[in-house]
Amino acid sequence: MRVSIQKPLFAWDCLEDHPAFSTIKKLLNGIPDQALLEGLRTARGRGRDDYPVEVLWGVVVLTIALRHTHIESCLGELGRNPSLAKLIGIKKPQQIPQGCNVSRFLKTLGQEPHRSELQNVFNVMAKKLGRAVPDLGTYTAGDATALNARLSRKDADKHKEEQEQQKKQEASRKKAEANTRDSSDAKEKKIKYDEHGLPQPSGGRKEYKDDEGRVTHVVEWFGYKLHLLVDTKHEVTLAYRISSTKVGDNEMLPELVDQASANLPPQRIATLAYDKAADDQKVHEELHKRGIKPVIQNRALWKDEKEKMLPGHDGNSNIVYDEAGTLYCYDRESQPIIRHRMAYIGHEPSRGTLKYRCPSKHEGWPCPMSPICNAGKTYGLTVRVKQEIDLRRFPPIPRATKQFERLYKDRPSVERVNARFKIFWGLDDGNVTGAPRFHALVGTVMIVHEAFATLLATLPRREGTLGKMKLSPIAKAIQAQQRGGRRQAAPSRRRQTKRRKPTHRQRRLFR
Repeated sequence: MRVSIQKPLFAWDCLEDHPAFSTIKKLLNGIPDQALLEGLRTARGRGRDDYPVEVLWGVVVLTIALRHTHIESCLGELGRNPSLAKLIGIKKPQQIPQGCNVSRFLKTLGQEPHRSELQNVFNVMAKKLGRAVPDLGTYTAGDATALNARLSRKDADKHKEEQEQQKKQEASRKKAEANTRDSSDAKEKKIKYDEHGLPQPSGGRKEYKDDEGRVTHVVEWFGYKLHLLVDTKHEVTLAYRISSTKVGDNEMLPELVDQASANLPPQRIATLAYDKAADDQKVHEELHKRGIKPVIQNRALWKDEKEKMLPGHDGNSNIVYDEAGTLYCYDRESQPIIRHRMAYIGHEPSRGTLKYRCPSKHEGWPCPMSPICNAGKTYGLTVRVKQEIDLRRFPPIPRATKQFERLYKDRPSVERVNARFKIFWGLDDGNVTGAPRFHALVGTVMIVHEAFATLLATLPRREGTLGKMKLSPIAKAIQAQQRGGRRQAAPSRRRQTKRRKPTHRQRRLFR
């Protein structure tokens, strides 16, 4: 894999469709999976060890890294490529496992305590990147995406029986309640869990609406929701969660922030961008406690009112705010009355207020209302809005500012990461059945993502066709972390022979 020096630190467009042997070797060596494999060996105990856990784990990682659609295709490549098989400990063709063996291993990997250890591997790799890259995690964005999954055969039979019972109950309920509609029980969303405590796949539905509230199109799927928190500049995942389709984005966002904050140095996260799904009062309060500035679009909840008076202002005041928290002032002297947007000056963290100024004084244009509002003030009218009035409506970065628009434009980076997971690494193929296997697959994909990110950051950059290869300071720092302060082998004390002087004939030959 060759990366030009002009490329960014994490050059995702340089990923190869068919990674080279050296790339795969570095990828496998960069995954800190010692504790995970030790736990799998302990859980196996004295059982049959025809296929070691290192081999089965290597097959799962190679299936994702080499972009195979099925495990069987990866096993076939291992049979054709002995050098690749030796990387994961397969020395003979008879040692190549079968698909059923890898499937049972994947189910075990998705159960506790291996599932938590799988996430710990991801956290260790994210922490190393956070220490090496100074600006990683400063500007973040979150989003949730739909992932297709299938029930196991046992759960599928139960699901069919439950659906038939629900149809019978709905039919009897309609007959009993012909004139009244008590839909409180029907609308109640219940999440079903399997024997391992994992949510089972369920049907999901998402409606997209326009500005007027009309539904433009609907997306339906059966499976799970994947919640991500990524760095908007480098497109590296900092935290992830898997939930049922019935869980809202605002409910999972505090857990994502907890995981990302633990993987980064203290006070590293400055902003967090999200769409309207995270516009919740509890989310804004949680981010306010952590000192993170939210860049979240607001939901339209006002039906009749378009604007309100600021608290503490009476009917004589000309200062109002809309649903998005933008302040306006009215010019009552002009006919017709004109509304102007007040100039945002800045956020005052010590006071917990947002400072606004008269737009005519700030921009330098005449206003008929200026003698009344400013009353001889050279600086003009100043309004301070306390954020404690409504943290959801008055965030540290107001929505009607260029800074908010610039930061919100970087939010599609999380959608590119989602597409990379679903299309490039095949996370949305829907070939895995059962909740434990699905959770194990998602955790492994996240580890492969972090491994490729580490690999891209440590690769030497080339300066043109005939240029030299150079290592950046960040690459040197990551390589030092990977070595982990391991003691280097002492140089062998071989007997040093004295160098003989060349003979007269040798001097003539090399003259």
